[in-house]
Amino acid sequence: MSTTLTAKGQVTIPKKIRDLLGLVPGSAVEFDVDEQGRIVICKASEKPMRLTHRPDRFDSARGRATVQWRTDELMRLLRGNE
Repeated sequence: MSTTLTAKGQVTIPKKIRDLLGLVPGSAVEFDVDEQGRIVICKASEKPMRLTHRPDRFDSARGRATVQWRTDELMRLLRGNE
């Protein structure tokens, strides 16, 4: 069973798999990588124990910002527009 990746990085989960997992529109899913490098998908509430832990390089920075930027202010700063 195969599917095609879109330009946005999205795939359609085949109906047979959705039915097997009991997935309906709005269902939360979890993705993981097993020890053989295979992707595992499951319902978020039924996530299996991680077989390997690969820390996200951004985990330590998440939630640390103390400045509340507005988008237009941040874009002016990044672009150098005054």
